[in-house]
Amino acid sequence: MTDKAAILLLSGGLDSMVAGGLACTWGFSLYALTIDYNQRHRIELQAAARVAHRLGAREHIVLPLDLTCFGGSALTDAAIDVPKAGVGAGIPLTYVPARNTIFLSLALGWAEALGARDIFIGVNALDYSGYPDCRPAFISAFEAMAGKATAAGDGGAHFRIHTPLIDMTKAQIAAEAARLGLDAGLTWSCYDPAADGTPCGVCDSCRLRAKGFAEAGLVDPLIT
Repeated sequence: MTDKAAILLLSGGLDSMVAGGLACTWGFSLYALTIDYNQRHRIELQAAARVAHRLGAREHIVLPLDLTCFGGSALTDAAIDVPKAGVGAGIPLTYVPARNTIFLSLALGWAEALGARDIFIGVNALDYSGYPDCRPAFISAFEAMAGKATAAGDGGAHFRIHTPLIDMTKAQIAAEAARLGLDAGLTWSCYDPAADGTPCGVCDSCRLRAKGFAEAGLVDPLIT
């Protein structure tokens, strides 16, 4: 490990790929962490493996954590349908209770074990302002907690949660992927893919992705 090692929370989506790409350009060596929380489909886990390879991650851990035991989200409870009527206001049904708190805690544990002090996460507060765990206030609070909750923090170390996309629109994120030379076709965004493995095109995530590529003047390789 080098002193520029960083943990990347890697979902397999466009945002986490771009966050990882930026980390690479800033000189970090990536250790990718993907959480298999028994989400509705396996496709994004396959995408995460592709992205980790493309980014040259030194290690990629896929950690099993069955959040269907809790439920409470359209992504973890088969009884709750994925919303497809359009992006609305408020916290959507696809919010997984405390997901980013849980995921960042796991990333923090690996970071401390590695001796790393940097964690990258592709949260975005503009497109998904309804998600409370994608907001700057949450990230600041988690950073403060990390200093209190770890042996490294007790010894004076500072953990930094990097959120390079937090103030970017989806169009800016799509354009940044192109600028970095990253293939968006490696990623996956759809919450509820069709039986043939293609994006549904109408869930919130599909709608936001399509809007972003269109506004950026780019073609999404997943739908060509």
